[in-house]
Amino acid sequence: MSKIIINNSRTPKLNFKDILEYKDLLWFLVLRDVKIIYKQTVLGFAWAIIQPLAAMVIFTLIFGKFAGLEKELPQDIPYAVFAYVALVPWTYFSTALSASANSLVADANLLSKVYFPRIIIPLTPVLAKLVDFFISLTILVILFSIFNITPHANRVIYLPALIGMMGFTAMGAGLWLSALTLQYRDVRFLLSFIIQLLMFATPIIWPISLIPEKYRLFYAINPMVGIIEGFREAIIGRYSMPWDLLKVATLSSVILFVTGYIYFRSKENYFADMA
Repeated sequence: MSKIIINNSRTPKLNFKDILEYKDLLWFLVLRDVKIIYKQTVLGFAWAIIQPLAAMVIFTLIFGKFAGLEKELPQDIPYAVFAYVALVPWTYFSTALSASANSLVADANLLSKVYFPRIIIPLTPVLAKLVDFFISLTILVILFSIFNITPHANRVIYLPALIGMMGFTAMGAGLWLSALTLQYRDVRFLLSFIIQLLMFATPIIWPISLIPEKYRLFYAINPMVGIIEGFREAIIGRYSMPWDLLKVATLSSVILFVTGYIYFRSKENYFADMA
């Protein structure tokens, strides 16, 4: 009986060459994830729109109307648009993070069969969830036409950088949590609770103007703060781009990714045993 021998002499490196060498595998896994999500569903890709749209309606009624948060916004910005612009990147981040965190457990059968850069596994959902992100982003065109809002064309150019930063943040957190979840299965039960806490700790349902200015840079250690405020200003901005928040968020994202990658690599040799 032949045995499968795993070649541990090679280790994945943090460079594009290593990932590009296995780009076909990455592309296959991304397509697989997209197909699995919508396989045998009636509404198909409409689910990518329903989730942030339903949250927008609920938040508008509860926080915009009943709690009166719409009074804190510029008069020409409806609370529905204010909330939806934040919900689109947040929905991507939360779903990508959750899928990335559970990716090693879900694909545990691959870990003991053949060599490939293990970073591809948590990277896959981060890329796959971009499909949902871009679909949900198109609803803004309808909302802008309904509320007669004109986006700032000179700021839309910042969107690609913000999207890249959003994915980079999800990847950094995903590296930490995927390795932790494989080793400690309790983490996946805490994950939904952690994501809910992060949502209310991020200016999604309320404007950042409610945070005293002297605390905002400290608050921006949560990288999604700067990213979401950047999205708002790039799409519907009535103020200047929050460069101070974005600088802190960028530094926070880089630290999160680097430390996550180091921890991921430190546990990588034991993934097959833990799976």
